[in-house]
Amino acid sequence: MVIMKKIALVLLCSFALSGYAQENVKHFIFTSDVHFGLVKEQFRGQKNVSAAVVNESMAKAMNGLPQLALPGDSLVAAGETIKYIEAVIITGDLANRQEEGIQSAATSWQQFSEVYFKQLHLQKNNGQPSSLYLTAGNHDVSNAIGYHKKMLPTTDATAYIGIYNSMMHPSMPKTVNTFDYSVDKVHYSKDINGIHFQFINLWPDSAERVWMEKDLEKIPAKTPVLIFAHSIPDVEARFFKNPNGNHSINAADRFENLMEEVFKDGMLVNDAAVIEQKAWADFLRKHQNIKAYFHGHNNHTEYYTWSGPEHNVALNCIRVDSPMKGKLSAKNESQLSFELISIDSNKKILTVRECLWNNNGDGSVKWGASTHITL
Repeated sequence: MVIMKKIALVLLCSFALSGYAQENVKHFIFTSDVHFGLVKEQFRGQKNVSAAVVNESMAKAMNGLPQLALPGDSLVAAGETIKYIEAVIITGDLANRQEEGIQSAATSWQQFSEVYFKQLHLQKNNGQPSSLYLTAGNHDVSNAIGYHKKMLPTTDATAYIGIYNSMMHPSMPKTVNTFDYSVDKVHYSKDINGIHFQFINLWPDSAERVWMEKDLEKIPAKTPVLIFAHSIPDVEARFFKNPNGNHSINAADRFENLMEEVFKDGMLVNDAAVIEQKAWADFLRKHQNIKAYFHGHNNHTEYYTWSGPEHNVALNCIRVDSPMKGKLSAKNESQLSFELISIDSNKKILTVRECLWNNNGDGSVKWGASTHITL
């Protein structure tokens, strides 16, 4: 009888510890550059498949993650069954740029909303629907403010405004008549299980860092911070405001005016953005609780360290594939992937695992590469 009681006590403690561990682990799905408006040359035996169809297939694969066992890789929650997804994160280029032959941003936003607001059926551990966190990409912004090549229509802010209203929750939703990109930036933060998430506008230029600084002042200096942005750390000159003439968007200069900071390194879009990157590196040195930077834009799975122009920082970076423009998956659809971020807030550790969602052409997920970060 005593032995049976001891066994029961051990089992009870084991269950309690397992439950405690589950409470401290949150899972997030991360993808980017879904590019509604494009077609995929080959997908599951069909040719010229619309982004709507490809993204529906990816969303279905995301819905299948719960009840899937994580690999036994000794990383966060290794071997455990996924039960809940805290949030799905998509870092921009929801609509493709509406150049010749591409549908309008309004149509793309409608299709995006149909898939990601309506067809995801994931839940948090409190039974509520998983959150959807969005940032804008360069295509979304160019559609809204104009581009140096011909677009039809010339501007269509629908997708950007949709992102803004969904994420920023203004008391009066923005419209095409009230929207002003110079002030209406998509940037916000979330605190989840002791981790601070910053979702920023394209790239941390000098104007964006003003908002980031104010936001970081609200949290303890030792709170781990994760940044989600669209652009690569080695930001391109074309993203900045045109340094020439009246700073306009024009075919001669080809700057895109996606950010508020005027380009300082030269007068040409081919110049390297060294001054701007140095300032970003200085910001990282000041805020050493920034532990990782998640992005899309140049699309393939890659886990790497950004050291900055002067090699004086070591920023953990996670680059994600695109379902429509993946560097590898565009040619080999078995490489289509999104990322699963698993965070143990008690141990302050994070694991990112690549989810190959079209390996068998049926939406079943196969585990690919992974990385582990101490927070």
